[in-house]
Amino acid sequence: MQLGTRWATGTQPPASVPEALRPAIAEVEGRGLSGHWTLTWLEGRPLAELDAGWEVLLTASGEVLARPFED
Repeated sequence: MQLGTRWATGTQPPASVPEALRPAIAEVEGRGLSGHWTLTWLEGRPLAELDAGWEVLLTASGEVLARPFED
């Protein structure tokens, strides 16, 4: 895993956040959630986790998923 960056909801994501994830991140924030995002890289793919319980990730097939954390 490669550490990325952190930013608050409602602010512009840093330039290191891939363009492919940005619409899904905005959609999650549109649910009225607040907190901080953490961008990491797992197996070379970006993963943005919101500490309010959501993640936005790029799958191996190139699909972007936005989903609540699974228990």
